[in-house]
Amino acid sequence: MQNSNKRLPANERREVIIETVLQLAGLHNPSEITTYAIATQMQLSQGALFRHFATKDAIWQAVMESVSDRLLSQINHVSKTTEEPLAALRAIFMTHLEFAIDRPGIPRILFGELQKADATAAKQIAQTMLKQYALLIGTRIEQGKALGTVSPEVDTKAATTLFIGTIQGLIMQSLLSGDLLRIRSDAPEVFTIYTRGIRSR
Repeated sequence: MQNSNKRLPANERREVIIETVLQLAGLHNPSEITTYAIATQMQLSQGALFRHFATKDAIWQAVMESVSDRLLSQINHVSKTTEEPLAALRAIFMTHLEFAIDRPGIPRILFGELQKADATAAKQIAQTMLKQYALLIGTRIEQGKALGTVSPEVDTKAATTLFIGTIQGLIMQSLLSGDLLRIRSDAPEVFTIYTRGIRSR
């Protein structure tokens, strides 16, 4: 970061802190990112960091709020670009995966927060985001049933869980392999297999 960050207004500084955490999470285990590492990356003192966030937990809460807002905003937007439910589901699927490719720190943070035993504010935000996400997917599946493109025999809750789990699986495998770009080659056929399972015959 540049020293000019020291002269940023408070709201912009908070955004830079969030961006710094996301960048660091793309390179390191999020649980090992310290406030010292964040401050050092920004060329600030820890005292300057704590003038904007009282604790490390407050930083993580702000990061998760930002992640949730960005992801939900993108998938809600792309969902509205087509009326056809299966096309909307495909658009959401691909958009979410591109989101992860562009910001690898985000899935690392999400997975890390959801694995925590404690009910932290950041974890609660992540859980709420997943519920809102699932509601959108479930609604689209129900619309598909109403239009006859999705089989009426499909269990909406199970199909929603499978949709989200498939995305998470692709992201996790790519992170483990160290090659996030493999998602782009794997995703189209994976989604085709998913739709074969829910499409009306």
